[in-house]
Amino acid sequence: MAEKNIVLLGATGSIGESTLKVARGHPERVKLVGIAANSRYEELASIAREFGVKEVALFDRKAAAAARTSGLFPEGTRIHEGPEGLVHLATLDSANLVVMAVVGTLGLHPALAAIRAKKTLALASKEILVLAGKFVMAEAVRLQVPIVPLDSEHNAIFQCLHAEPHRHVDRLILTASGGQFRDATLEQMRLVTPAQALKHPNWNMGPKITVDSSTMANKGLELIEARWLFDLPQERIDIVVHPQSIIHSMVQFIDGSILAQLSPPSMTFAIQHCIFYPDRAVGVVPTLDFSQVMRLDIRPPNYEKFPCLQLARNASSTAGIAPAIFNAANEIAVAAFLKDKIPFLGIPSIIEQTLESIPAREPTDLDDVLAADAEARIKATESIGALALTA
Repeated sequence: MAEKNIVLLGATGSIGESTLKVARGHPERVKLVGIAANSRYEELASIAREFGVKEVALFDRKAAAAARTSGLFPEGTRIHEGPEGLVHLATLDSANLVVMAVVGTLGLHPALAAIRAKKTLALASKEILVLAGKFVMAEAVRLQVPIVPLDSEHNAIFQCLHAEPHRHVDRLILTASGGQFRDATLEQMRLVTPAQALKHPNWNMGPKITVDSSTMANKGLELIEARWLFDLPQERIDIVVHPQSIIHSMVQFIDGSILAQLSPPSMTFAIQHCIFYPDRAVGVVPTLDFSQVMRLDIRPPNYEKFPCLQLARNASSTAGIAPAIFNAANEIAVAAFLKDKIPFLGIPSIIEQTLESIPAREPTDLDDVLAADAEARIKATESIGALALTA
């Protein structure tokens, strides 16, 4: 098998940590040739030293300046910065796989750059397809560049679809843990604090995605992403709550058969599949033990308690710029919640107000999508200010 030369964008986050675990487990087959982070240069330097990486990037320019004078990086390390630094790494001649684990929409331009450089893209940053799925997928199809989904849910579907023609697929079934508050009452959810929202029962994730899981906005984003990855309308994508996070998703075929992918709630399984696809390798963490009793519970989600789900469905159905507006408003609302500027249930309220304030339209190009994203952030910020005044 050919060696995998990997650029890891988002090396210091939770996806990055799991990717490094896979790399440590297969040192003879995985080589890191580029790593990037937002601002945590001390951690990035530690990774560079461990794996002998000479090409690094920091999105935050002040952090990049500090990194250059820190003396922490190995001699000869080239430290790039800003959006152009991420793009540089995504197009390195030595790389054949780019793991996109950048939080939010910052990875859009590096992702497009990687596709245009004909690098296989292992995609964890779901916001990229939510924002600009129409244009990203069109570019990947035009250049015949594989996009391998790294999110555990989409990777599960990808594995279940292996070698099946599109015409055989009836429905996709995304599983959701339901987050921290799946059994909470609405009254309890009104009082949720940021500290409570940051404690996920199953997964170790960054702050933004952990809050998204608690509101189930994350599953709404995944629904929109699945629409682009697998070319199915949202009406044929179901969501079910599965508290154990062992069934990562399922595919129902036209004959009624359903295939599911199971593994423990560790991102190493999906990441390793992406890295070695279409081959496989020995796992780096223990898998399920069916000699032990286990439960696999499944139930429908509560759309009243988790309105972000319905808002995401509406946005996906409306299409055009609506998914970009949903994503931007959610990012702004989550950041405000984490700073105690709005209550927990203010998050879906801000998203809904923002969607209602911007007329739906079909974007003509990527700049049009980015303009809608910027407008949504302004509108959401204004709504947050109004909500704070009335609180």
